[in-house]
Amino acid sequence: MSDENHKPDEGQDFGAMLAAFENETAAERRPEPKVGKRVSGTILSIGAEFGFVDLGVKAEGVIPLEELCDTDGDLEFEVGDDLEVLVSGRDPSGSWLLRRRPGRGETLPEEIRAAQEHGLPVEGVVSEINKGGVEVQVAGLRGFCPISQLDRRYVEDPALFLNQRLQFRVTRFEPGAPGRAPNLVLSRRVLLEEEAARLAAETRARIEVGAVLTGTVSSIASFGAFVDLGGLEGLVHVSEMSYQRVEDPNEYVKVGQEVEVQVLKIERREGSDEERIALSLRALADDPWVEFARQTQIGATVQGQIVKLESFGAFVEVANGIQGLVHISELGQDRRLHHPRDAVSVGDKVEAKVLSIDLDKKRLSLSIGALREDAERALEAEDRQAYAARQPAAGSGLGSLADAFAQLQKKD
Repeated sequence: MSDENHKPDEGQDFGAMLAAFENETAAERRPEPKVGKRVSGTILSIGAEFGFVDLGVKAEGVIPLEELCDTDGDLEFEVGDDLEVLVSGRDPSGSWLLRRRPGRGETLPEEIRAAQEHGLPVEGVVSEINKGGVEVQVAGLRGFCPISQLDRRYVEDPALFLNQRLQFRVTRFEPGAPGRAPNLVLSRRVLLEEEAARLAAETRARIEVGAVLTGTVSSIASFGAFVDLGGLEGLVHVSEMSYQRVEDPNEYVKVGQEVEVQVLKIERREGSDEERIALSLRALADDPWVEFARQTQIGATVQGQIVKLESFGAFVEVANGIQGLVHISELGQDRRLHHPRDAVSVGDKVEAKVLSIDLDKKRLSLSIGALREDAERALEAEDRQAYAARQPAAGSGLGSLADAFAQLQKKD
């Protein structure tokens, strides 16, 4: 039998392959669903807590089990059933989060109105960014949250909130006319401020000067870092971050970092409940001055690097967190200086003599010139010793002649 007798019908095969290809790629060609939109799907499986739904796209949908049950808690659906669902968000794994209940009847607007009247929070997903704020999908309705109401602080990049499920307070709800969407305005900031006020009351009960508290760095400025203590914010000034000189607070702490701080001062403004709370990270760190003063004596020689120049002198860092001042008169120059830069530069490595240590005021006085004077005196002493060593010993040379002459005088 020839090969032609075994050859399949090419026309029929091509049609079957084309149909299979179209079926296989239909899901890939279907656009992904948008948050807040209603889509249809088929139940793939039902677990103990969730049902999994085929939406005809690459990622499957996940729906809570209670959304598939009636009011008595009995399942209304089986594997293979089709159903219409609302896309409420997306989880970190990429699966679509689904719901059934919102938008099923005409009672939803009344639920929103009740939430507004009683101040109850509603849950929504940030779906889009538009001019002046973000769109939020709340139970199938599209709401608007102004950018100023999205957080307690200024929101620089609202895209960070996209697809997040958050709670909001309904500040305005006006049911739309027939054929028009309701006017739903939301605020997340109100809820955050209420929570902050509750936490602040708890924090006030335990905050006092000297208290050690744990907080979270909430924002950073050039002059320091603000720390959220739980509804109340305090400032760690740049001078209270470390015993070392901190030029840029961003290099020392990060937003979101948990820190332990000590309360230095609490000031309450007149006619206001607001507090100005001064905090310190440095107060809880080991004081390098104590160890330096214990190990270093007055008159000792220390090595360091010039880190700053002022008109009155040069600051030398001799250890981490410890800087000493070499007054302009102690730079060891023979001529009168108009500025320390005429003798030294930032970055120079130098040796200096310790003149004084004030542990209470954290002041260290140094001298470069004193070391030069000490070296000159030592050199003079060595020269004198060398000169003396070269002189004739007693009882020899001129000394012996003088003695002999004295003896002769006595005999006469």
